[in-house]
Amino acid sequence: MNPYTPLRRLLCLFSLVFALQVASAHPIPDIPVHGSFQSGGGASIRVDVNPRCFDEDPTTATSMTRIVYQNLTEARKGELLRKAAELLKRNVEFFLEPVGRVQPEFVFEFGGEAGRPLENDESVVVISGRWSTQIPAGVTGWSVRSTSSNKLSVVFENEINGMPHPRVAVLFPDEKSFTLDLTQLSGAVPSGPTPGSVPAEGGQGHIASTVWSFGKQGFGHVIPEGLDHILFVLGVFLLGRAWRPLLLQVSAFTVAHSVTLALVTVGVFSAPSRVVEPLIAATIAFVAFENIWKPQYSWKRVAVVFGFGLVHGLGFASALGDLTIPKGSLLAALVGFNLGVEAGQIAVISIALVLTGWVKDAGVYRRWVTVPGSVAIGVTGVYWTVTRLMQ
Repeated sequence: MNPYTPLRRLLCLFSLVFALQVASAHPIPDIPVHGSFQSGGGASIRVDVNPRCFDEDPTTATSMTRIVYQNLTEARKGELLRKAAELLKRNVEFFLEPVGRVQPEFVFEFGGEAGRPLENDESVVVISGRWSTQIPAGVTGWSVRSTSSNKLSVVFENEINGMPHPRVAVLFPDEKSFTLDLTQLSGAVPSGPTPGSVPAEGGQGHIASTVWSFGKQGFGHVIPEGLDHILFVLGVFLLGRAWRPLLLQVSAFTVAHSVTLALVTVGVFSAPSRVVEPLIAATIAFVAFENIWKPQYSWKRVAVVFGFGLVHGLGFASALGDLTIPKGSLLAALVGFNLGVEAGQIAVISIALVLTGWVKDAGVYRRWVTVPGSVAIGVTGVYWTVTRLMQ
């Protein structure tokens, strides 16, 4: 028996299991917390919860659409509303300074993402919790915290007198947001700066804070949530480890997805997820199978990767689409998100280089790594394309 045969069989088995596990993955939804504050102390807090969050594995669950919601029984609707309230109590803490932690009295109801209307049967339905209150005199700030047990990221965004606040925070487990200064709204007389707070007009440090916050969001959209993007990057990597071709392909992919991400975010155009997601899956399959039938690198490969990067940019844009990013922070948010995505891609390639570094011979690398790995990724892409088209 060829000594490589058992290892090749093991690699193929691993590839098949890996393909089946990730074939239907979706990014985990965030929990957006949107505060709206008015002069005189009026305040309204909205928190959106995607019912996918209740699933044991949100990455394999699909969002609830309007047509699915309309077929729910009243008992099931009530159960989902209770689950939303329980999820918030476990995962998000709310603070008013100097009062400390508070327990908002949310009223939960079904609605569209980010308060948008449910326009058609495919519109995504979320559970919105709303708390309208009057900020007491003496309150100086408002903040939230993502608990250590939270498996979801929390997005902290606010508006003051109808104007979006320029600072937005993306919180991972056990992180607390900056403190939004409310002294001018509640009638409190500030005795000095609140630690970590920013004034209502935004403060001098909000740009760096926004870049860092959205950088974490971009990284998380690749690792661990972006299994489709991870597979595409691995498909690019598997063709060969020579640094120049790899650098050119990754650079082409980066430029392309940055272009479409920016254009979608600023509203130049948009594409529905039911079109984008199957296309992304198809790009994964194409690149993987091209590794098998076209083993040699060429400039056409760079063009292909660039074209597919444009498609992936539409997918990255979906991660920002539900956030209210103020115009003054839009550039910082885009830069931060892109930097985070690039850090995620570099991490994927670095791990792949470490795991395959022991294979020195190019022929052995192709036989042991490129072919079985590309088969696994290609099968995943095909399966994913079909299932997404059927959703």
